[in-house]
Amino acid sequence: METSKLGLAIIKEFEEFKAEPYTCPAGKLTIGYGHVILQGEKFTKITEAEADTILAEDVKIAEKAVSELVYFPLSQWQFDALVSFVFNVGRGNFEKSTLLKCLQKEKYALAANEFMRWIYAGENKMAGLMARRRCEKIIFKAGS
Repeated sequence: METSKLGLAIIKEFEEFKAEPYTCPAGKLTIGYGHVILQGEKFTKITEAEADTILAEDVKIAEKAVSELVYFPLSQWQFDALVSFVFNVGRGNFEKSTLLKCLQKEKYALAANEFMRWIYAGENKMAGLMARRRCEKIIFKAGS
């Protein structure tokens, strides 16, 4: 399964394009649409087209994580919501999350409620994460 245009638009909306490296609220050096700059990568400034290319690769990583960790069919909307979530929190956090545990038991309503637990950067509640999680939850539930 691949992320839909809607799913990609949601990620882009919440990540916002940044042409130059910046430190995200989680303290990671980031560029483009939320791309965490990895060891060995060097960026000073990128175009939106370059950011789109990087985003497509990052989304593939999130798609792979969702596809490998969720063992039963998902609707397109559920998949999109989960890819947005994993794109933001990472595979490791998703893998150990209660959200995934609920999904593995096919408890969709409980899983949907788990999105709202992921609204912190460190100990700080983030308005942007609250908005993103509300959106992901709504999309996930719409696909149930």
